[in-house]
Amino acid sequence: MKQTLLISLTLILIFSSNTFAQEKADQPFKFIEIGEIKVFGKSIDKHTRCLHWHSQLDIIAIKFKCCEKYYPCFSCHEEEADHEHKVWPKSEYGEKAILCGICGNELSIKDYMDSDNTCPHCQSGFNPGCSNHYHLYFETGDTKLKAAPTSDQ
Repeated sequence: MKQTLLISLTLILIFSSNTFAQEKADQPFKFIEIGEIKVFGKSIDKHTRCLHWHSQLDIIAIKFKCCEKYYPCFSCHEEEADHEHKVWPKSEYGEKAILCGICGNELSIKDYMDSDNTCPHCQSGFNPGCSNHYHLYFETGDTKLKAAPTSDQ
């Protein structure tokens, strides 16, 4: 009797854990919407702040070249995408790939880099420290891929 009960409990646990893993894998990516644009990743508010970057100035999302999806940051993409990232080449800096999380305005990469860390549409301030991580998103003079930043940087 004890052996039968033990086998039954073992089968239940195995079945339950397989079902949970399957359900987790089948869940769609989480996203928020700003206007009609979906921002994927681990956003913690409606202005694109995420678990990794959430100061008052962390209000942009970046469209990734590899998948054409907006994410709040490199780490959000790495944690949720099923592919490696690609950086935007300089020849495509005219593409709209930056989203202001306050007003929903899309900026070209060039306009973002030339914005003096301020949205040209709503005048909200962007985090000037983001320029330290351009190499993760955009082709720069630095051809080496550096490690992903931490929120301390």
